[in-house]
Amino acid sequence: MVDDGYVNASSNGNGNGNGNGYQESPRKTKDINNKKKKKKRGGSKKKMTAEQALALKSVSEWVYLDRQLVADDFDFGVHKTVMMRREDKVVFELHSHSKFSDGFLSPSKLVERAHGNGVKVLALTDHDTMSGVPEATEAARRFGIKIIPGVEISTMFSPRIPEAEEPVHILAYYSSGGPARSDELEKFLANIRDGRYLRAKDMVLKLNKLKLPLKWEHVTRITGKGVAPGRLHVARAMVEAGYVENLKQAFAQISV
Repeated sequence: MVDDGYVNASSNGNGNGNGNGYQESPRKTKDINNKKKKKKRGGSKKKMTAEQALALKSVSEWVYLDRQLVADDFDFGVHKTVMMRREDKVVFELHSHSKFSDGFLSPSKLVERAHGNGVKVLALTDHDTMSGVPEATEAARRFGIKIIPGVEISTMFSPRIPEAEEPVHILAYYSSGGPARSDELEKFLANIRDGRYLRAKDMVLKLNKLKLPLKWEHVTRITGKGVAPGRLHVARAMVEAGYVENLKQAFAQISV
């Protein structure tokens, strides 16, 4: 029986041929098996649902809102206006930090880095502050990126057993206009930042008791003016001072 361009080997008593005397080609069999494996490995691309297609259309229109519009052909006497040809993918980065918390780059440099990596929508989510959002928004205009104002809020999960208390970070996102009650939010975040100072000082004192004479001034110098310190700043100070070789070792010491 002929199938897929080659002759199947039907049983003729010796298992190597068929009733017509033809023998299956090993090379063709191997090629077809490889094709089947490749097809199975790649899989079929899932078709988007109507809701997903609508969401993608809305997001794309928002991302490319500032792009120039061009006129398309007339369609049954109706003049259509469509967006210029755009990329198939819209790349999001929904969790990023700048030097306003424990990032290494300024907000403008962070936007530039994101642009270089093909990001179209960037959420700046510094720890317990939104101070870097204005700078990021201004830089984003130069690079054609949309900014989602955000913040990573430090909280504590307190179950019924006090000893089981653990930190939980909540990512909050806002519209381009920012939070509706910004003054209330800033007061709330300022209280959290005050707590970050206290925790960082406790880390330094704990390390001093472990015979690591890390200085608080070293931590604040790395943190920068007006920035609430965190574990990463303490860890970086430990590496710079030569008490540990890398950040992994530093975090291990802080957690002792």
